[in-house]
Amino acid sequence: MSDTFTWGAATGVGSMPGGDAREAAKTVTGSFDGPREGMPYLAELPARGPGADMIGRTAGLLVDVYARVEPSGWRVGDRPGRDTKRARAWLGEDLDALEEFTQGYEGPLKVQAVGPWTLAAALELRNGEAALSDPGACRDLAGSLAEGLREHLADVRRRVPGAQVVLQLDEPSLIAVLRGQVKTASEYRTHRAVDRQVVEDTLRAVLAVQGEGPTVVHSCAPDVPFALLRRAGAHAISFDASLLTERDDETIGEAVEGGTKLFAGVVPGVGGRLSDPAGSVMGVRTLWRRLGLNPGSLAESVVVTPSCGLAGASPAYARAVLAHCVKAARSLADNPE
Repeated sequence: MSDTFTWGAATGVGSMPGGDAREAAKTVTGSFDGPREGMPYLAELPARGPGADMIGRTAGLLVDVYARVEPSGWRVGDRPGRDTKRARAWLGEDLDALEEFTQGYEGPLKVQAVGPWTLAAALELRNGEAALSDPGACRDLAGSLAEGLREHLADVRRRVPGAQVVLQLDEPSLIAVLRGQVKTASEYRTHRAVDRQVVEDTLRAVLAVQGEGPTVVHSCAPDVPFALLRRAGAHAISFDASLLTERDDETIGEAVEGGTKLFAGVVPGVGGRLSDPAGSVMGVRTLWRRLGLNPGSLAESVVVTPSCGLAGASPAYARAVLAHCVKAARSLADNPE
């Protein structure tokens, strides 16, 4: 990744409320005043229904693998049906809206997709079991995802030629996969834990579609495996800061010193009253002191984000959260102590 790349001081995780693609694109592009202050992103609108949800949206990106909605969730099918076509149509609508509101834009621009392990845990094979149950299916799924992402990233670059495209993989189920906590279809048993080296190698292969471009892995679950994600090639790791414990300190300190960017989810994604911006990042300042890190490196190392996606928020609250993230990031830069 280029040393001159500017991440932006704040961004969102990915999802937004409602079903209006133009309104969402207007919000995520208008919330950040220039690339140094924040990073706009391709909004996801799961309220539209199946195909706009995170699994369906990513299933629509797959190459030569098709999925349909069953009562139990998304299941692999033989051909692209209406569910796949709907997912692709909504993605096209979102891309059209993003293109409209990024005319002349130059700077970082983030796109999100479900990572290979959360996809394998959620997507059912024809027998009703998760793809996670079959190592060969996991390999095929990861390969299909990588090819689909390569095409998707190329499309975004064509539409927004001034963008430095950032790829984010969402892996909320990663810890459950590593610990053997993903339930079988019967829900009486769990799938066997996947070997950590296999998990790492698969993530590395999918992240590699970005070439030298910047990558992020997001997980809003506890015990984010910082070291594994760094070894897999993630340039940044996105997490819910409220779930950190002191046992994460060592790996976080190593990540910062190794140049990994931290996407710190410090602003509540739903409801509640927003604190003052300085208060929102107090925990990050406290972490820095506990680790003995140079306060001056805070603004360089941290991107401020909501704790998770904003799909469950009201449109007004979602706008307020993104604006608050920008103000909180400014507070970190102006008063790192």
